[in-house]
Amino acid sequence: MDWLHFAVFTLILFAFVISGVLFFIWYERRGLGRFQMRPGPNRAGPFGLLQPVADAIKVLLKEDIVPTLADKPVHFLAPLVAFVPAMAVFAVIPFGDGALLADLNIGILYIMAISSVIVIGIFMAGWGSSNKYSLLGAMRTIAQEVSYEIPLVLSILGAVMLAGSLSLNDIVKAQDVPFVLLQPLGFLIYMTAALAEINRTPFDLLEADSEIVAGFQTEYSGMKFGLFYLTEYAEALSVSAIASTLFLGGWSGPAFLPGFAWLIIKIIAVFTFIIWVRATFPRLRIDQVMSFCWKFLLPLALINLVVTAVLVLSGLNDSPWIAIPFNLLLAAVLIVGLSRQFRTGGGHAST
Repeated sequence: MDWLHFAVFTLILFAFVISGVLFFIWYERRGLGRFQMRPGPNRAGPFGLLQPVADAIKVLLKEDIVPTLADKPVHFLAPLVAFVPAMAVFAVIPFGDGALLADLNIGILYIMAISSVIVIGIFMAGWGSSNKYSLLGAMRTIAQEVSYEIPLVLSILGAVMLAGSLSLNDIVKAQDVPFVLLQPLGFLIYMTAALAEINRTPFDLLEADSEIVAGFQTEYSGMKFGLFYLTEYAEALSVSAIASTLFLGGWSGPAFLPGFAWLIIKIIAVFTFIIWVRATFPRLRIDQVMSFCWKFLLPLALINLVVTAVLVLSGLNDSPWIAIPFNLLLAAVLIVGLSRQFRTGGGHAST
């Protein structure tokens, strides 16, 4: 039965991720079209729904070109090393009470460990391509993702302390009140650091077209490029699913819809926020990205963690009517106070 459970849930997760990625590609292109006052894709199928399928077929039919001086084994393996961990993250995401592939009691640690392997695939792509723009994009990835990993983990620890468990299933069941109300600052820190981790705007420096062509993807084409494209949107899907699980109550909701439907609705809401950020904010410079992490986001995450520990030990978090206004006020005061100490000038970032 364990093998049957494993086989069935693996197929369900694979179908969910692939269909979710295709939907996200269509949804983002349509959404950006609305932000930019144009219709977006609308020719292939009703409302342009078949446009991602047409794009996928086009990418798969393109010739696979490998540079003469490339390290061919590393160049070949890099897309797989990036894509497989992006899929493996979903093994511990609960779609209902106990409805997940593996209910690990260290689910959060598993996600942190497996998602950090993706950066190795990106670095392999930059190194194996034998191209200066690819290597520069890969080195930017290392610097950015190692830096933002710290505030990301600290923001997640707040939810873990409130639930008293590392299992995502237990964290959802512990949310009588969604943790976004008890951890508003932690939620904002998580979303900001996660955008940097998956290289989304305004932190998309590793493939900045105007500076380094396409970064680590410069020497990739055909199916290998398609795998990197799938990895990018699978990461966006996983970030949205983790945010929904940790802070928005996951599969819990009113009984007129099944649990997995509530989770999907929350995932789409979080991804809509990501699209809105992409359509609104310009790309930051590399010095601004690093300065923002170490001088603004990290102190904010440390303060949030200490305050959460004090509230948990004092028992105030058991009284939502006290904890919710306090946490909302604290988040507003800290963001406004620290933002006044952090400025980016016309030249280099300054504080």
